[in-house]
Amino acid sequence: MRDMEVTGNHFGAKEIKAKSFIRLTLTRRRWGVGSLTVRENSLRKEFAEEISELTFEQGEALVSFDVVSLFTNTPINQSLDIVKDRLHKDTSLKERTNLTPDNIIGLLNFILTTTYFQFNDQVYRQKFGAAMGSPVSPIVANLYMEDLEQTVLSTVPTAIKPRLWKRYVDDILAIVKEECVDQLKDHLNQADVTGSIKFTHEMEESNSIPFLDTRIIKHPDGKVKLVVQEESTHRPISQLFFTPPSS
Repeated sequence: MRDMEVTGNHFGAKEIKAKSFIRLTLTRRRWGVGSLTVRENSLRKEFAEEISELTFEQGEALVSFDVVSLFTNTPINQSLDIVKDRLHKDTSLKERTNLTPDNIIGLLNFILTTTYFQFNDQVYRQKFGAAMGSPVSPIVANLYMEDLEQTVLSTVPTAIKPRLWKRYVDDILAIVKEECVDQLKDHLNQADVTGSIKFTHEMEESNSIPFLDTRIIKHPDGKVKLVVQEESTHRPISQLFFTPPSS
């Protein structure tokens, strides 16, 4: 276990309260990358309408990119820097809390670096990444992905730039020229300066691909149809938790 160490310490109710406070403080904001990211209040109908307006051009493919083990590979120090920067720029912060950005970062640092669990009567501390199951982890991981996403899309060569890019935390739907998919994946995998965030990809099969709890179907005439998969194991698009910013 390279990212775990044995310890005898543990925390309880106070840590839970701290996590809840941080989660509420960080979710009541409007940060992110705008229309690039699937919106929190997007309903299936809205997403379906946007997708249905697309027309595929010759040689374009539907591709999904997925981050490998996002939570446990999220770099904590870099994530704290990103959150701190956004807190300092958040003009509405004083309306939500009396704490300063430095106060909040101190509390968040404590939460993210004191992750403990018990296995076989032995207590372990997680040494890297955000904890699975913590209410804070999705928010911190998503903020790191927002920052990485901006870097990716601002530096990608024009020749391989995706025409469509929609992300929900670690799931990305893209429309890319088929011959450029591998180059785009290489670009994604070189974007994270820590080397922790890596991407896999899945190509469309039989002119369709799943995204969250939907399946997107490409017709021979280039038109697109979205079908809701009620029994899907993918995360529901109607239950997105994170709000991207107004431009």
